[in-house]
Amino acid sequence: MVPVTCPTTPFDGQKPGTSGLRKAVKVFEQPRYLENFVQSIFDCVDGLSGATLVIGGDGRYHNRTAVQTILRMAAANGVARAVVGRGGILSTPAASCVIRKRGAIGGVILSASHNPGGPDGDFGIKFNAANGGPAPESMTDAFFARSKAITEYRTLESPDLDLDRLGGTALGGMAVEVIDPVADYAELMESLFDMAAIRKLFASGFRMVFDAMHAVTGPYATEILERRLGAPAGTVINGTPLEDFGGHHPDPNLAHAEELVERLFGPDAPDFGAASDGDGDRNMILGRNVFVSPSDSLAVLAANATHVPAFKGGLAGVARSMPTSRAVDRVAAKLGISCYETPTGWKFFGTLLDAGRINLCGEESFGTGADHVREKDGLWAVLMWLNVLAARGLSVAELMAEHWGTYGRTYYGRHDYEAIPQEAADALIAELRGTLPGLAGTVLGGRTVAAADEFAYTDPVDGSRSERQGLRVGFEDGSRIVYRLSGTGTSGATLRVYFERYEPVGGEHGLDAPVALKPLADLAAELAGIERHTGRTKPDVAT
Repeated sequence: MVPVTCPTTPFDGQKPGTSGLRKAVKVFEQPRYLENFVQSIFDCVDGLSGATLVIGGDGRYHNRTAVQTILRMAAANGVARAVVGRGGILSTPAASCVIRKRGAIGGVILSASHNPGGPDGDFGIKFNAANGGPAPESMTDAFFARSKAITEYRTLESPDLDLDRLGGTALGGMAVEVIDPVADYAELMESLFDMAAIRKLFASGFRMVFDAMHAVTGPYATEILERRLGAPAGTVINGTPLEDFGGHHPDPNLAHAEELVERLFGPDAPDFGAASDGDGDRNMILGRNVFVSPSDSLAVLAANATHVPAFKGGLAGVARSMPTSRAVDRVAAKLGISCYETPTGWKFFGTLLDAGRINLCGEESFGTGADHVREKDGLWAVLMWLNVLAARGLSVAELMAEHWGTYGRTYYGRHDYEAIPQEAADALIAELRGTLPGLAGTVLGGRTVAAADEFAYTDPVDGSRSERQGLRVGFEDGSRIVYRLSGTGTSGATLRVYFERYEPVGGEHGLDAPVALKPLADLAAELAGIERHTGRTKPDVAT
């Protein structure tokens, strides 16, 4: 098989967002579209020739076809060894694990994360670097620049490989190894947690439900929870990965994980519930009649980290994305450790993790992780919660009440306005940006504004600068409103509005979050002129 060079011309808009290039499947199915972007990546990765490359995805529609294309192109571009998950499957955290374990130059991960799948759904692709984490902006900027100037791509003319058979084969001059997608990841989890304590918890009659949402974590959760930890068969629901996620939206939140929520808030509810998303990097945590916000989840795990073997020596530091509530900040202050505030995007945690400044991090969009890989990790977060519950001997409700009694409660919510015309979204943000300088000292909705600004971030490790990372309005009572345009949608713009209200120790901790936050939510919509700019009177998703 001799590599062939194919002429091509650029496509508009191949700019990676927060976590890669995401578009509708029909866009990726255009001739040369995927090839152009993959070649742009390969042209920009130094040392690719002779290196090891990891390839895999979440199993959504178009995944198998894309994996075959990428394998041919990798061989034609001089990659020495490709490691691919059986069936083309690797969860995003598992891919990070394999990249790090195999000493790969990086990996091509195929996923649109929590976006819908199927022929009429979405597809995505991103490159993770040698540390296992998402490519930094310097690399993604280079990919985009190359995509605008590309004139040719390299590939092989060869039949498809059998991706369902474990073992090695050759593709041109490249060795291809098809691996069990679960094995390396499960081995890593065994090394991090007190598995014996979690087995004992399940043996005691503790009941949980894990909703895999017909996405990639089904096989991972079944292997670890049911086979290795002894949870009863049926603990994992919706555990068979499907190309269209069973027609559902694989986003683990209160709006989309309806079956799980019904069980945890219904009669004879189990003790614990959790869900993960399309590619396995997000998590939702529930107790019996209790929803744990992702911001609170990060804070609780930080406060209880020393009960887990991986953190028995204590935490070096923690980090959160800017829109994430400041609940974890209060834990860090009490522990006397650093707490970093970064832009949204897991890549911003990477330098802090690599430098040893932090070993626990999270973001409000149901993402939590640590220094074991360089991605957020849904099933890892579930195992961490199980380890803490086993060690503390408390229910989720008891643990949350204890936490709020120690640190106070931060009520937190997010409203998403999806598929807004880009022009309308840009006009809203531009107008709001112009009002920020005059807000400090004014009274809005009965609250005095302490500060209003646009978040910018200078990485304390590498000195890189990221501008325009969200608009913030903070109040003297500790409340806050944040606005951002998301980079994870595939059509139009998604406006995310975040709000938090702090109730100190001894304050009102028993309110329903939507009730506690309604005045802030109403103020946020009014301040930004959301209805005037978009015509929307309510969000598409409220969490």
